[in-house]
Formats: sequence, C-alpha cells, structure tokens
Amino acid sequence: MSTTSRAEILLPGDTPERGPVLLWMIFTGLSVFAGILLWHYGLIRLMVVSDRTYISSLIAVLYVITCGHCFWRTRSIAREAEAARRCREILAGPAGVSALETDARALPRGMVTDHIRSLVTKARTQGAGHIDQTLLLRSLADRLRGSNGFGAFVSDTLMKLGLLGTIIGFIIMLAPIAGLDAADKVAMKSSMGLMSDGMAVAMYTTLAGLVGSILVRIQYYMLDAATQRVFSEAVVLTETRVTPVLERHHDG
Repeated sequence: MSTTSRAEILLPGDTPERGPVLLWMIFTGLSVFAGILLWHYGLIRLMVVSDRTYISSLIAVLYVITCGHCFWRTRSIAREAEAARRCREILAGPAGVSALETDARALPRGMVTDHIRSLVTKARTQGAGHIDQTLLLRSLADRLRGSNGFGAFVSDTLMKLGLLGTIIGFIIMLAPIAGLDAADKVAMKSSMGLMSDGMAVAMYTTLAGLVGSILVRIQYYMLDAATQRVFSEAVVLTETRVTPVLERHHDG
C-alpha cells in the first residue's frame, strides 16, 4: 500500500502550522477551566480578600497580559511556519529555479523569504564560490526569536513578586511581637490577628508567584519550540534548495 504524505491528506485551505496556536489555546483553556473551578470554590476570592498588599492581584494581571503577548507571538510564528512551508513547496517544484532568478519575488512574504532574498543578493554580489550563510542565519534566528525573551523576564518577575510578598507578610506577622504584652489579653488577641493576616499575605503571594511563573514558563517553552522548528525548516530549505542552485548558477 502506498504511503500518503502529510501534505497530501490536508483538506484545501488547511494549514498544518496552526499547531502552535492550537496547542496554546488548549493549554490556556485548561488554565481558564482551573481558574473557574478555583473561583467556584471561593479560593480566588479568599486570596484577594486575604492579601492586603494586592501583590497577588498584580501577579494575576501581569499573567493575563503575558498570555496575550504569548498568543500574539505564537500567531506570528505560525504565520512564519506557513510561509516557510509554501516556500518549500515552490522551491521543490518545477518553478523553483526561476523563482530564485527573479529575486524570490514569487515566494510568500515572511522572514524566511527575506533570508532567501539576502542569499540571492549575496550570491550575486560575491560571484562564484561557496555561499556562507552563517551570519545571515544568526540574523534570521534573532528576528524569529523577536520578543520571546519577554516570557523569561515576566516569569522571573512573577517569582520575585511572590518572594516580595513573602517578606512583607513575615514583616506584618512579626511586627506585633516587639510590643507584645502577655498580660494584656486584648492586645494578645489583636496581635494574633495581625500575625494571621501576615501569614496569609506570605502564603498567598508565594503561591500566586510560583503558579504564575510556572504557567508562563510552559507557554513560552512551547513558543520557543515552535520558533526553533521554523528556524530548522529555514536551514534545511536553504541548504538543500537555495544555496546549491545559487552556487551552481554563479559558478556556471
């Protein structure tokens, strides 16, 4: 029985590079479902009410903003992956050589196409000889990576906000001990309440910071993996379909 390729079984208009966006939506959907369950059981409201510093709320806001940024970056990488796939189809077809001869104008817009055009320009400028695309690949990797580093920055920030809340909570908890009079039952009761509030601040902010940091790390790990796949596709495409043609053309 003949083997049918993955590209052949796709329906018209379907794009296999929607995978990163779909994966992000699945992960975010599970996170939202978990948040709804926590809200239903009153745990989120308890955290907001118990945290007098509002650091937990700040962590939640930063997390939502970061999710939006990650979605925007994931869509961009998915579009670049689709453009790279179309470039591969064109260059592997009978019109691949002519597409390079026309400065890659027939290729879809995208960073991979820009990289191919840079290779065409370099080959024309240097003439005959081996085309070294090391520096151009570094530039492509930086452009594909874009603002992905924002995820690592936010993850670290959420963790530090949680630790800041821990320190503030312990300060609130230990502050009444200095002037505590064991004989004064009213002051003793008031001090116990303050200590309980401080402990709540320390625990809830630490928990919010840890959970937020972990969830952000997971999202941007998936984004980095998708970015790496696009870059690998660009390397294979240019090394097998572009540079050999350009070197043979200019050597001839």
